[in-house]
Amino acid sequence: MKLYNYIHSILDTPIFEPKGQKIGTSFEGRDLFGFTFGTGHKKISLIAGNHADEPVGPLLLKKLTNYLSRLETHHTLLKTYTWHIIPHTNPDGEQRNLKWYSYEDNTTDLARYLKHVTRELPGKDIEFGFPIEGQIGSLRSENEAIYNFWKTANTPFNLHVSLHGMRSTYGPWFLIDENWINRTKNLRQTCTMRTKKMGYHLFDLNRYGEKGFKRIDEGFSTRPDSNEMRKHFLTLGDSNTAKKFHASSMESIRSLGGDCLTLVTEMPLFIFPKEERTLNWPDLYLQKWSDHFSKLKLKLSSNELTANECNELAKDIGMIAMPWRDQMCLQWQLIVAGLESI
Repeated sequence: MKLYNYIHSILDTPIFEPKGQKIGTSFEGRDLFGFTFGTGHKKISLIAGNHADEPVGPLLLKKLTNYLSRLETHHTLLKTYTWHIIPHTNPDGEQRNLKWYSYEDNTTDLARYLKHVTRELPGKDIEFGFPIEGQIGSLRSENEAIYNFWKTANTPFNLHVSLHGMRSTYGPWFLIDENWINRTKNLRQTCTMRTKKMGYHLFDLNRYGEKGFKRIDEGFSTRPDSNEMRKHFLTLGDSNTAKKFHASSMESIRSLGGDCLTLVTEMPLFIFPKEERTLNWPDLYLQKWSDHFSKLKLKLSSNELTANECNELAKDIGMIAMPWRDQMCLQWQLIVAGLESI
Protein backbone atom coordinates (compact mmCIF):
# COMPACT_ATOMS: atom_id res chain seq x y z
CA MET A 1 0.00 0.00 0.00
CA LYS A 2 1.40 3.41 -0.95
CA LEU A 3 2.07 5.64 2.04
CA TYR A 4 -0.18 8.42 0.76
CA ASN A 5 -3.18 6.09 0.59
CA TYR A 6 -3.25 5.79 4.38
CA ILE A 7 -4.77 9.27 4.38
CA HIS A 8 -8.24 7.86 3.71
CA SER A 9 -8.16 5.70 6.84
CA ILE A 10 -6.55 8.49 8.88
CA LEU A 11 -9.21 11.03 7.93
CA ASP A 12 -12.00 8.57 8.70
CA THR A 13 -10.59 8.06 12.21
CA PRO A 14 -12.37 10.01 14.98
CA ILE A 15 -10.47 12.87 16.58
CA PHE A 16 -10.59 11.22 19.99
CA GLU A 17 -7.00 11.17 21.20
CA PRO A 18 -5.56 8.18 23.05
CA LYS A 19 -3.94 8.79 26.40
CA GLY A 20 -0.61 10.44 25.68
CA GLN A 21 2.38 11.29 27.80
CA LYS A 22 2.05 14.53 29.74
CA ILE A 23 5.19 16.39 28.71
CA GLY A 24 4.53 19.70 30.46
CA THR A 25 2.03 22.45 31.09
CA SER A 26 1.10 25.56 29.19
CA PHE A 27 1.55 29.12 30.41
CA GLU A 28 -2.03 29.06 31.72
CA GLY A 29 -1.64 25.62 33.31
CA ARG A 30 -3.18 23.32 30.70
CA ASP A 31 -1.62 19.90 30.11
CA LEU A 32 0.58 19.43 27.06
CA PHE A 33 0.68 15.91 25.60
CA GLY A 34 3.15 14.08 23.40
CA PHE A 35 2.74 10.69 21.75
CA THR A 36 5.32 8.09 20.75
CA PHE A 37 4.47 5.25 18.40
CA GLY A 38 6.53 2.57 16.66
CA THR A 39 10.00 1.12 16.91
CA GLY A 40 11.43 1.92 13.49
CA HIS A 41 14.93 3.27 12.94
CA LYS A 42 13.62 6.40 11.20
CA LYS A 43 12.77 9.05 13.80
CA ILE A 44 9.87 11.33 12.86
CA SER A 45 8.70 14.50 14.62
CA LEU A 46 5.30 16.03 13.82
CA ILE A 47 3.92 19.11 15.57
CA ALA A 48 1.04 21.50 14.96
CA GLY A 49 -0.58 24.48 16.61
CA ASN A 50 2.50 26.66 17.04
CA HIS A 51 0.26 29.39 15.67
CA ALA A 52 -3.03 28.76 17.41
CA ASP A 53 -5.18 30.30 14.67
CA GLU A 54 -4.21 27.43 12.33
CA PRO A 55 -6.42 24.49 13.42
CA VAL A 56 -6.18 22.12 10.45
CA GLY A 57 -2.73 20.76 11.33
CA PRO A 58 -3.80 19.91 14.89
CA LEU A 59 -6.91 18.19 13.50
CA LEU A 60 -4.78 15.97 11.24
CA LEU A 61 -2.42 15.04 14.08
CA LYS A 62 -5.31 14.34 16.47
CA LYS A 63 -6.67 11.89 13.89
CA LEU A 64 -3.22 10.45 13.16
CA THR A 65 -2.42 9.72 16.81
CA ASN A 66 -5.70 7.88 17.20
CA TYR A 67 -5.07 5.96 13.96
CA LEU A 68 -1.52 4.93 14.93
CA SER A 69 -2.68 3.87 18.40
CA ARG A 70 -5.00 1.29 16.81
CA LEU A 71 -2.39 -0.40 14.60
CA GLU A 72 -0.82 -3.79 15.26
CA THR A 73 2.83 -3.59 16.26
CA HIS A 74 3.94 -5.28 13.03
CA HIS A 75 2.29 -2.63 10.82
CA THR A 76 4.73 -1.06 8.37
CA LEU A 77 4.11 2.45 9.75
CA LEU A 78 5.24 1.25 13.18
CA LYS A 79 8.05 -1.07 12.11
CA THR A 80 9.70 1.44 9.78
CA TYR A 81 9.28 4.64 11.80
CA THR A 82 9.27 5.89 15.36
CA TRP A 83 6.77 8.75 15.58
CA HIS A 84 7.03 11.59 18.10
CA ILE A 85 3.84 13.63 17.74
CA ILE A 86 2.48 16.67 19.57
CA PRO A 87 -0.98 17.32 18.10
CA HIS A 88 -1.33 20.79 19.60
CA THR A 89 1.62 22.69 21.05
CA ASN A 90 -0.52 25.59 22.28
CA PRO A 91 -3.59 24.47 24.26
CA ASP A 92 -4.11 28.01 25.60
CA GLY A 93 -4.34 29.48 22.12
CA GLU A 94 -6.47 26.54 21.01
CA GLN A 95 -9.02 27.31 23.73
CA ARG A 96 -9.27 30.97 22.68
CA ASN A 97 -9.70 30.16 19.00
CA LEU A 98 -12.39 27.53 19.52
CA LYS A 99 -14.84 30.44 19.42
CA TRP A 100 -14.67 30.40 15.61
CA TYR A 101 -14.27 26.72 14.72
CA SER A 102 -15.03 23.19 15.73
CA TYR A 103 -12.94 20.14 14.89
CA GLU A 104 -16.07 18.76 13.28
CA ASP A 105 -15.94 21.52 10.64
CA ASN A 106 -14.85 20.96 7.06
CA THR A 107 -14.68 24.62 6.04
CA THR A 108 -14.05 27.89 7.84
CA ASP A 109 -16.91 30.31 8.40
CA LEU A 110 -15.45 33.68 7.43
CA ALA A 111 -17.63 35.85 9.66
CA ARG A 112 -16.92 33.78 12.78
CA TYR A 113 -13.24 33.73 11.89
CA LEU A 114 -13.03 37.50 11.52
CA LYS A 115 -14.91 38.12 14.76
CA HIS A 116 -12.98 35.77 17.01
CA VAL A 117 -9.56 34.81 15.59
CA THR A 118 -6.58 35.51 17.86
CA ARG A 119 -2.87 34.98 17.30
CA GLU A 120 0.21 35.38 19.48
CA LEU A 121 2.52 38.25 18.61
CA PRO A 122 6.34 38.03 18.60
CA GLY A 123 7.45 37.52 22.16
CA LYS A 124 4.75 34.89 22.72
CA ASP A 125 5.05 33.06 19.37
CA ILE A 126 5.70 29.36 20.03
CA GLU A 127 7.17 28.67 16.58
CA PHE A 128 9.97 31.13 17.23
CA GLY A 129 10.39 30.36 20.92
CA PHE A 130 12.60 27.26 20.90
CA PRO A 131 16.02 26.84 22.51
CA ILE A 132 19.43 25.94 21.14
CA GLU A 133 21.70 24.81 23.94
CA GLY A 134 24.52 27.22 24.57
CA GLN A 135 22.96 29.91 22.36
CA ILE A 136 19.44 30.80 23.38
CA GLY A 137 16.87 29.57 25.88
CA SER A 138 13.18 28.73 25.62
CA LEU A 139 10.64 31.51 25.29
CA ARG A 140 7.73 29.67 26.91
CA SER A 141 7.16 26.62 29.08
CA GLU A 142 5.61 24.92 26.06
CA ASN A 143 8.84 25.31 24.09
CA GLU A 144 10.88 23.80 26.91
CA ALA A 145 8.48 20.85 27.22
CA ILE A 146 8.56 20.13 23.48
CA TYR A 147 12.35 20.35 23.38
CA ASN A 148 12.70 17.94 26.32
CA PHE A 149 10.24 15.56 24.63
CA TRP A 150 12.43 15.52 21.52
CA LYS A 151 15.44 14.72 23.64
CA THR A 152 13.77 11.52 24.87
CA ALA A 153 14.33 10.11 21.37
CA ASN A 154 18.03 9.81 22.33
CA THR A 155 19.09 9.86 18.67
CA PRO A 156 18.82 12.59 16.03
CA PHE A 157 15.59 12.92 14.10
CA ASN A 158 15.40 12.15 10.40
CA LEU A 159 12.30 14.23 9.64
CA HIS A 160 10.49 17.08 11.34
CA VAL A 161 7.29 18.63 9.96
CA SER A 162 5.65 21.67 11.52
CA LEU A 163 2.09 21.96 10.21
CA HIS A 164 1.05 25.55 9.60
CA GLY A 165 -1.59 27.46 7.70
CA MET A 166 -2.28 30.90 6.32
CA ARG A 167 -5.34 33.09 6.39
CA SER A 168 -5.52 33.40 2.61
CA THR A 169 -3.59 32.85 -0.61
CA TYR A 170 -4.57 31.55 -4.03
CA GLY A 171 -3.22 28.09 -3.18
CA PRO A 172 -1.05 25.85 -0.97
CA TRP A 173 2.58 26.71 -0.24
CA PHE A 174 5.35 24.34 0.90
CA LEU A 175 8.52 25.30 2.78
CA ILE A 176 11.70 23.22 2.68
CA ASP A 177 14.90 23.11 4.70
CA GLU A 178 17.57 24.98 2.75
CA ASN A 179 20.04 22.18 3.54
CA TRP A 180 17.85 19.75 1.61
CA ILE A 181 17.00 21.72 -1.54
CA ASN A 182 19.08 19.51 -3.83
CA ARG A 183 17.71 16.33 -2.26
CA THR A 184 14.00 17.10 -2.53
CA LYS A 185 13.34 17.24 -6.26
CA ASN A 186 11.05 14.20 -6.06
CA LEU A 187 9.31 15.72 -3.03
CA ARG A 188 8.51 18.86 -5.01
CA GLN A 189 7.28 16.88 -8.00
CA THR A 190 5.05 14.68 -5.85
CA CYS A 191 3.49 17.58 -3.93
CA THR A 192 3.02 19.56 -7.14
CA MET A 193 1.24 16.68 -8.85
CA ARG A 194 -1.03 16.06 -5.88
CA THR A 195 -1.91 19.75 -5.52
CA LYS A 196 -2.80 20.13 -9.19
CA LYS A 197 -4.64 16.80 -9.29
CA MET A 198 -6.86 18.11 -6.49
CA GLY A 199 -7.62 21.21 -8.58
CA TYR A 200 -5.53 23.81 -6.76
CA HIS A 201 -2.90 26.27 -7.89
CA LEU A 202 0.42 26.37 -6.09
CA PHE A 203 1.03 29.66 -4.31
CA ASP A 204 4.17 31.12 -5.86
CA LEU A 205 5.76 34.08 -4.14
CA ASN A 206 9.29 35.44 -4.34
CA ARG A 207 10.30 37.19 -1.11
CA TYR A 208 13.97 37.39 -2.14
CA GLY A 209 15.25 35.96 1.14
CA GLU A 210 13.32 38.31 3.41
CA LYS A 211 12.94 36.62 6.84
CA GLY A 212 14.56 33.52 5.31
CA PHE A 213 12.04 32.93 2.50
CA LYS A 214 13.92 32.13 -0.71
CA ARG A 215 11.98 30.88 -3.71
CA ILE A 216 13.02 27.35 -4.77
CA ASP A 217 10.39 26.48 -7.37
CA GLU A 218 6.76 27.16 -8.15
CA GLY A 219 4.96 26.69 -4.85
CA PHE A 220 8.14 26.03 -2.85
CA SER A 221 10.33 28.24 -0.70
CA THR A 222 12.91 27.84 2.01
CA ARG A 223 11.51 28.00 5.51
CA PRO A 224 11.84 31.12 7.69
CA ASP A 225 14.94 31.53 9.83
CA SER A 226 15.27 33.24 13.21
CA ASN A 227 18.54 34.96 12.29
CA GLU A 228 16.91 36.44 9.20
CA MET A 229 13.87 37.41 11.26
CA ARG A 230 16.06 39.33 13.70
CA LYS A 231 18.00 40.90 10.84
CA HIS A 232 14.75 42.05 9.22
CA PHE A 233 13.58 43.93 12.30
CA LEU A 234 17.01 45.32 13.06
CA THR A 235 17.07 46.76 9.55
CA LEU A 236 13.77 48.46 10.36
CA GLY A 237 15.33 49.87 13.51
CA ASP A 238 13.10 47.71 15.73
CA SER A 239 15.60 46.05 18.05
CA ASN A 240 12.89 45.33 20.63
CA THR A 241 10.96 43.04 18.25
CA ALA A 242 14.20 41.49 16.97
CA LYS A 243 15.03 40.31 20.51
CA LYS A 244 11.74 38.42 20.73
CA PHE A 245 12.75 35.83 18.11
CA HIS A 246 14.31 32.68 19.53
CA ALA A 247 15.00 29.61 17.35
CA SER A 248 12.26 28.02 15.26
CA SER A 249 11.24 24.40 15.87
CA MET A 250 13.12 23.52 12.68
CA GLU A 251 16.38 25.11 13.83
CA SER A 252 16.03 23.74 17.36
CA ILE A 253 15.46 20.12 16.36
CA ARG A 254 18.39 20.24 13.92
CA SER A 255 20.59 21.48 16.76
CA LEU A 256 20.12 18.10 18.45
CA GLY A 257 22.38 16.55 15.82
CA GLY A 258 22.16 14.71 12.54
CA ASP A 259 20.85 16.07 9.27
CA CYS A 260 17.13 16.29 9.94
CA LEU A 261 14.93 17.22 6.98
CA THR A 262 12.62 19.98 8.22
CA LEU A 263 9.44 20.92 6.37
CA VAL A 264 6.55 23.32 6.85
CA THR A 265 3.07 23.19 5.33
CA GLU A 266 1.24 26.44 4.63
CA MET A 267 -2.39 25.70 3.79
CA PRO A 268 -4.82 28.62 3.23
CA LEU A 269 -8.10 28.78 5.12
CA PHE A 270 -9.43 31.00 2.32
CA ILE A 271 -8.55 31.03 -1.36
CA PHE A 272 -8.83 34.03 -3.65
CA PRO A 273 -8.47 34.04 -7.46
CA LYS A 274 -5.02 33.65 -8.95
CA GLU A 275 -3.62 36.56 -10.94
CA GLU A 276 -1.67 35.35 -13.96
CA ARG A 277 1.68 36.86 -13.17
CA THR A 278 4.61 36.26 -10.85
CA LEU A 279 4.00 37.70 -7.40
CA ASN A 280 6.84 39.56 -5.75
CA TRP A 281 7.15 40.93 -2.24
CA PRO A 282 5.58 43.21 -1.22
CA ASP A 283 2.82 42.77 -3.80
CA LEU A 284 -0.14 45.06 -4.43
CA TYR A 285 -2.39 42.15 -5.40
CA LEU A 286 -1.81 40.44 -2.05
CA GLN A 287 -2.31 43.75 -0.26
CA LYS A 288 -5.64 44.21 -2.02
CA TRP A 289 -6.93 40.94 -0.57
CA SER A 290 -5.55 41.78 2.86
CA ASP A 291 -7.49 45.04 2.67
CA HIS A 292 -10.66 43.09 1.80
CA PHE A 293 -10.33 41.12 5.03
CA SER A 294 -9.66 44.25 7.07
CA LYS A 295 -12.72 46.03 5.64
CA LEU A 296 -15.00 43.05 6.25
CA LYS A 297 -13.74 42.71 9.81
CA LEU A 298 -14.35 46.42 10.46
CA LYS A 299 -17.87 46.30 9.03
CA LEU A 300 -18.71 43.23 11.11
CA SER A 301 -17.45 44.84 14.30
CA SER A 302 -19.44 48.02 13.61
CA ASN A 303 -22.58 46.03 12.68
CA GLU A 304 -22.58 47.41 9.14
CA LEU A 305 -22.71 43.80 7.93
CA THR A 306 -24.41 40.72 9.32
CA ALA A 307 -22.53 37.43 9.34
CA ASN A 308 -24.56 36.16 6.38
CA GLU A 309 -23.97 39.35 4.43
CA CYS A 310 -20.24 39.11 5.10
CA ASN A 311 -20.06 35.54 3.84
CA GLU A 312 -22.14 36.31 0.76
CA LEU A 313 -20.03 39.34 -0.07
CA ALA A 314 -16.89 37.21 0.16
CA LYS A 315 -18.38 34.76 -2.35
CA ASP A 316 -19.31 37.61 -4.67
CA ILE A 317 -15.69 38.82 -4.85
CA GLY A 318 -14.36 35.30 -5.45
CA MET A 319 -13.17 34.30 -1.99
CA ILE A 320 -13.83 30.68 -1.01
CA ALA A 321 -12.97 28.55 2.01
CA MET A 322 -10.58 25.69 1.31
CA PRO A 323 -12.07 22.44 2.65
CA TRP A 324 -10.21 21.19 5.70
CA ARG A 325 -10.15 17.66 4.32
CA ASP A 326 -8.27 18.89 1.24
CA GLN A 327 -5.84 20.77 3.44
CA MET A 328 -5.17 17.64 5.48
CA CYS A 329 -4.66 15.57 2.33
CA LEU A 330 -1.94 17.96 1.18
CA GLN A 331 -0.39 18.14 4.63
CA TRP A 332 -0.17 14.35 4.68
CA GLN A 333 1.26 14.41 1.15
CA LEU A 334 4.14 16.60 2.33
CA ILE A 335 4.74 14.31 5.32
CA VAL A 336 4.77 11.26 3.03
CA ALA A 337 7.06 12.99 0.53
CA GLY A 338 9.36 13.77 3.44
CA LEU A 339 9.33 10.13 4.56
CA GLU A 340 10.23 9.07 1.03
CA SER A 341 13.03 11.66 0.88
CA ILE A 342 14.78 10.28 3.96
